[in-house]
Amino acid sequence: MDYDRLVTVMRRLALEAGDRIMEIYAAPDFAVRAKSDASPVTEADEAADALISEGLAEAFPPVPLVTEEQSASHAQHVSTFLIVDPLDGTKEFVQRRGDFTVNIAYVEDGVPVRGVVYAPAKGRLFYTLADGRSVEEEGPFDKERPGARKPLSVSMPDNRGLMVVASKSHRDQATDDYIARYAVRDLTSAGSSLKFCLVAAGEADLYPRLGRTMEWDTAAGDAVLRGAGGQMVRLEDHALFVYGKPGFENPFFIAHAPGVLLVK
Repeated sequence: MDYDRLVTVMRRLALEAGDRIMEIYAAPDFAVRAKSDASPVTEADEAADALISEGLAEAFPPVPLVTEEQSASHAQHVSTFLIVDPLDGTKEFVQRRGDFTVNIAYVEDGVPVRGVVYAPAKGRLFYTLADGRSVEEEGPFDKERPGARKPLSVSMPDNRGLMVVASKSHRDQATDDYIARYAVRDLTSAGSSLKFCLVAAGEADLYPRLGRTMEWDTAAGDAVLRGAGGQMVRLEDHALFVYGKPGFENPFFIAHAPGVLLVK
């Protein structure tokens, strides 16, 4: 894989998809329907998916593509592939909260090695460079020419008082019980894959998820986190997280800065 070209294409497609999403977001009304699993999908999800899928297929035709909005792609058995969640945080979008993101990642031999997470309503753009290091680019964003970029690095956590981030729409008692096992200095809520980016940026130390997620929900954020020196592990045994699992379904997980003393 030509990582320079990959990062250029993923960044541009994320920004283009973000523009399309924000056009729909700004409209007085937009269509929302329920998918087979009862989760919501909007015309923004579908428009962004079409734009990103077409762009990736044109740029990297031999590479398998897995995307949330195309159920036929979920039957693949692959370990190296592109994976897309065109609008992560649809509930945040529908409720007109800004915590939704565009997510594009490249998984190589089960590891998300490059990724981009763009939160268009918040004006935050996170991605990995060609060498694998993660950055946050400052806006306004030019699709062809990157602006100033700030290197991302996870925090050096103080286990006597951790900064924890949890899901805004999927917070439950099990998650609260798990968080209660740590000494917590600050607990914030965020939507979508932004939680990974907050850990990557050193704005949080720990993000536990005790709930159902799919690989397209996590791959791009995981890539950004890894590029900032962070880790994502399975909750049950703290084993390394891998991608290309059957059906692309995730176990419960913990995303964290390496200095966090994890509990079981």
